[in-house]
Amino acid sequence: MVIFLGSSPPAGGGRADYVNINLMYYVYALFNRENSKIYIGQTESLKVRVGLHNNKIFENSYTSRFSGRWELIYKEELLSRKEALRREKQLKSYRGREFVKKYIPR
Repeated sequence: MVIFLGSSPPAGGGRADYVNINLMYYVYALFNRENSKIYIGQTESLKVRVGLHNNKIFENSYTSRFSGRWELIYKEELLSRKEALRREKQLKSYRGREFVKKYIPR
């Protein structure tokens, strides 16, 4: 469902501000204990994406190179892909990775 901010979509094809209330985007961090590796990504479907990483569906990807299971250690919900991509970039920085490391289970 899409909700327009205002009474209705603009006539004549003008720009509309709207929010898609059915779709959330997630930024997530996975940890592979066997190899002590962290992976940070973003998706629309977190459960499906974690399964894809663990089943090595992404051939030649970073996560498929390592044996062992990928465990979800951190997630954030965001309203737009743009926000998710921005946050993913922050978490992939040095300071972002230091933040994520706090969520690695002992």
